[in-house]
Amino acid sequence: MLGLNVIVRVPESVKSGGPYVFVANHQNSYDLITVCRAAMKGVVTVGKKSLVWIPVFGWLYWLSGNILIDRKNKGRAHDTLKQTVDKINQRRLSVFFFAEGTRSRGRGLLKFKTGAFRIAQAVSEPVVMVCTSNLHNKIKINRWDNGTLLIDLSEPITLDTSKDAKHWADEIRIKMQQRIEELDAEVAQIEKLS
Repeated sequence: MLGLNVIVRVPESVKSGGPYVFVANHQNSYDLITVCRAAMKGVVTVGKKSLVWIPVFGWLYWLSGNILIDRKNKGRAHDTLKQTVDKINQRRLSVFFFAEGTRSRGRGLLKFKTGAFRIAQAVSEPVVMVCTSNLHNKIKINRWDNGTLLIDLSEPITLDTSKDAKHWADEIRIKMQQRIEELDAEVAQIEKLS
């Protein structure tokens, strides 16, 4: 639909395990079409509450069991995180976060919010990094071929209690940045050969 060759790589350990806390980079609105291809069965996303006001999409998003968080209200956001922990424990669901909390729009990987990492520690379930090659200014609607997009899921990473959520967020962000750079180099090589 977007003229992209989207390649999703999922390790066998992720396909056969779970639940997980998936943490992805968020580049732009196209992520709803591209990165979400990496979401597997039994995964709900955590998105900002204002999404519900988008006609049709927002209503379907909410009705399909995704979790809405009010980031402007710390008390409500904390309650939502607790409800997410309860859902994971009761229904054995995986959750999918855009850890930056907003679209980066070409600014690189932004600082991570800590909610996903707090949840992973609270439920003692591993984090899976969802790294996507650069998509900024890549898609032109009037082009049939917009190149290749690589989406790479990591092996599960267990977050022990040796660090708090902020330290884990920083550490995972560094790992994701390195992996995204590798994916960008691989995409450049693929597109050079084609």
